[in-house]
Amino acid sequence: MIKKKTKNFAQWVVSMCVGSSLLLAANLGSAQSSYPSKPIRFFVPFTAGSGTDIVARTVADVMSKSLGQPVLIENRPGAGGTIAAAQVAKSDPDGYTILVHSSGHALNPAIYPNLPYDTVKDLLGVTPIAALPNVLVVSPTRGWKNVADVVAAAKAAPGQLNYASAGMGSATHLNAEKFKLQAGIDAVHVPFKGTPEALSDVIGGRNDWFFAPLSSALPLIKDGKLQALAVSTAQRSPSLPQVPTTVEAGVNGSDYVFWVGMLVPSATPGPIVKRLHDEVIKALAQADVKDKLNRLGAEPMPMSPEAFNAFIKTEMDAAAKIAKAAGLKGG
Repeated sequence: MIKKKTKNFAQWVVSMCVGSSLLLAANLGSAQSSYPSKPIRFFVPFTAGSGTDIVARTVADVMSKSLGQPVLIENRPGAGGTIAAAQVAKSDPDGYTILVHSSGHALNPAIYPNLPYDTVKDLLGVTPIAALPNVLVVSPTRGWKNVADVVAAAKAAPGQLNYASAGMGSATHLNAEKFKLQAGIDAVHVPFKGTPEALSDVIGGRNDWFFAPLSSALPLIKDGKLQALAVSTAQRSPSLPQVPTTVEAGVNGSDYVFWVGMLVPSATPGPIVKRLHDEVIKALAQADVKDKLNRLGAEPMPMSPEAFNAFIKTEMDAAAKIAKAAGLKGG
C-alpha cells in the first residue's frame, strides 16, 4: 500500500514538473512572439552629447518607429562605463534593458580587477552599430600646429602636460594611452564623466589635448573653438580630409578605432537577440541614418552576434596588452 502511494506521488510530481515546464515554455514563447510590448531602455555609459550617446540616439529614433514602442535613452556615466554595464548585466534578460557601449568595454576587465560582472559570460554582443574616428584636438590658443608640436612639447616637459578623456577605461582613454606609448611621451590623465565636459576643459585651456569622438568634436572644430591635429583611424576621415592620421603624422602603430555596439544580458533568448540585431541592421540601411552617421564622421559597422562576440574577445586581448604596457589601474 505504501509503495503504491509512493509511486502515485512520484508520478504526480513528475507530471507537475512537466506541466510547469510546458507552461513556462509557452509563456516564454508568448513573450518572445509579442516582443516588444513595452518601452525599451538603452543604457548609455556616458553623458548626453558623447559619441556613444549620439550613435545610440541615432538608431533609437529609427528603431522606436519600427518596433512600435518607445526606445528611451538612459545616461548612466561613471567608472569607464562599468556602472551601466553592471546594471544591464544584472537586469532581466527580456530584451527591454540594453547596453549601448563603446570599445572601452573591452578595456574595462583589464583595469578594473573587481568588476561586478563578467564581460564575456554576463553580456552578449548583439552587433556593433558604428565605427568612428577619434580626433586629437587642442585649443587654438596653444599654438600647436601639428602632432609633432604636441610630441615635442611633451618630451620637453615630461609629465607636465595633461590630457582629457571621457573617463578611466573609456575608448578615448585607451586611444590616448596607445598614442602615448607609441610616441614615447609622458602626460597626466584627467578623466571626466563624458566627452562634453572634457571638450569644455580643452577649449578653456585647462587640459592640453584630447582624443575626442569626431561626432562630438566636429561642430567645435568647424566653429574654430578647437584645432584638429590628427584622426586616430588608419585612413583619413571624409569629414576632415585635410587632417592627417596619427600614423601619417609620424606616430607609427598609434591607429585606433572607436566602435559603438549593442549588448544584452547573456541569458536573453535567441529570438529576441535576433530581432534586435535585425532592427539595428535595418536602421543602418536607411538613407537618412547613413547620412547622419556620415555627417558625424561615423560609418555603419554591422556584424552578426557571433562575429561581434568573437571581435570583443580579440579587442579585450589587444586592450589588455596596452593596459599592461601603460600600467593602467582603475578604482
